[in-house]
Amino acid sequence: TPKKAVVWLGDSITDGGEWSELFPQYATLNRGISADHTFGLLHRLYEIIQRKPWNLFILIGINDLSRNFPDAVILQNYRRMIDSLQQQSPNTRIYIQSILPTNDRFTQFKNHQQKTAHILYINSELKKMCLERKLVYVNLYDAFTDAEGKLDARYTNDGLHLTGAGYLRWKEVLQNGGYL
Repeated sequence: TPKKAVVWLGDSITDGGEWSELFPQYATLNRGISADHTFGLLHRLYEIIQRKPWNLFILIGINDLSRNFPDAVILQNYRRMIDSLQQQSPNTRIYIQSILPTNDRFTQFKNHQQKTAHILYINSELKKMCLERKLVYVNLYDAFTDAEGKLDARYTNDGLHLTGAGYLRWKEVLQNGGYL
């Protein structure tokens, strides 16, 4: 892995990002995998740890919710990920990104919809976890909601995944927050 590499770790939402185009000044590695969940990410975490990235951005959890995994299990998997990363790659800066909202006006991903209460709870617990463990929490959720608290239709064409405009919004959040 090149020096000062930025790794993007997550599911299809991460996978859809053209990170090397969005952040050409960094060596980037996209490790988003479509349909992945926290158990899958835990299973492949060794690959990331071996690379010892400079910055690691994690966004995972919506597919766990679509499968009705309990919130406590999702949060425990996050703890396990963070513990492994902090122990085995202590110089990596870890950024935990909030789970994004969804928009039920779109009907393609019904199992992912109606999870707002779970998303908000997990995000609040992730924020607390980051404070306790001295990690960076990135609140993407608020930047992507419309007036009704749904994923803003300007950033999606299916109620779950992001369009190019969505990825540009994500980039804006990261740059304005000084994360990259």
